[in-house]
Amino acid sequence: MSAGLAVLSSGFRGFARYLSGVLGADAYAKYLEHHRASGHSGPPLTEREFWRDRTDRQDANPQGRCC
Repeated sequence: MSAGLAVLSSGFRGFARYLSGVLGADAYAKYLEHHRASGHSGPPLTEREFWRDRTDRQDANPQGRCC
Protein backbone atom coordinates (compact mmCIF):
# COMPACT_ATOMS: atom_id res chain seq x y z
CA MET A 1 0.00 0.00 0.00
CA SER A 2 2.78 2.42 0.94
CA ALA A 3 4.70 1.77 -2.30
CA GLY A 4 1.60 2.51 -4.36
CA LEU A 5 1.09 5.77 -2.52
CA ALA A 6 4.73 6.74 -3.13
CA VAL A 7 4.35 6.06 -6.87
CA LEU A 8 1.15 8.09 -6.99
CA SER A 9 2.78 10.94 -5.10
CA SER A 10 5.80 10.88 -7.39
CA GLY A 11 3.55 10.91 -10.45
CA PHE A 12 1.61 13.86 -9.10
CA ARG A 13 4.81 15.85 -8.44
CA GLY A 14 6.01 15.12 -11.97
CA PHE A 15 2.70 16.26 -13.43
CA ALA A 16 2.79 19.43 -11.29
CA ARG A 17 6.30 20.25 -12.57
CA TYR A 18 5.18 19.66 -16.15
CA LEU A 19 2.11 21.87 -15.74
CA SER A 20 4.20 24.54 -14.07
CA GLY A 21 6.54 24.56 -17.07
CA VAL A 22 3.70 24.74 -19.58
CA LEU A 23 2.11 27.65 -17.76
CA GLY A 24 5.42 29.50 -17.37
CA ALA A 25 5.41 29.45 -13.58
CA ASP A 26 9.04 28.27 -13.60
CA ALA A 27 10.20 31.28 -15.65
CA TYR A 28 11.79 33.06 -12.67
CA ALA A 29 13.79 29.97 -11.69
CA LYS A 30 14.99 29.66 -15.29
CA TYR A 31 15.90 33.35 -15.28
CA LEU A 32 17.98 32.94 -12.11
CA GLU A 33 19.71 29.90 -13.59
CA HIS A 34 20.51 31.84 -16.78
CA HIS A 35 21.67 34.86 -14.77
CA ARG A 36 24.14 32.72 -12.81
CA ALA A 37 25.39 30.85 -15.88
CA SER A 38 25.87 34.04 -17.93
CA GLY A 39 28.18 35.60 -15.36
CA HIS A 40 26.32 38.90 -14.95
CA SER A 41 28.13 41.25 -12.62
CA GLY A 42 25.01 42.84 -11.11
CA PRO A 43 22.46 41.22 -8.85
CA PRO A 44 19.48 39.49 -10.48
CA LEU A 45 16.06 41.09 -10.50
CA THR A 46 13.83 40.29 -7.57
CA GLU A 47 10.94 37.99 -8.37
CA ARG A 48 8.53 40.91 -8.29
CA GLU A 49 10.74 42.97 -10.64
CA PHE A 50 11.12 40.00 -12.98
CA TRP A 51 7.37 39.42 -13.34
CA ARG A 52 6.69 43.17 -13.76
CA ASP A 53 9.34 43.38 -16.50
CA ARG A 54 8.04 40.26 -18.23
CA THR A 55 4.45 41.54 -18.18
CA ASP A 56 5.53 44.96 -19.47
CA ARG A 57 7.50 43.37 -22.33
CA GLN A 58 4.54 41.16 -23.28
CA ASP A 59 2.18 44.13 -23.24
CA ALA A 60 4.55 46.22 -25.37
CA ASN A 61 5.16 43.39 -27.86
CA PRO A 62 2.03 41.27 -28.05
CA GLN A 63 2.45 37.94 -29.78
CA GLY A 64 0.08 35.12 -30.47
CA ARG A 65 -0.77 33.40 -27.22
CA CYS A 66 -3.76 31.54 -25.96
CA CYS A 67 -5.21 34.27 -23.73
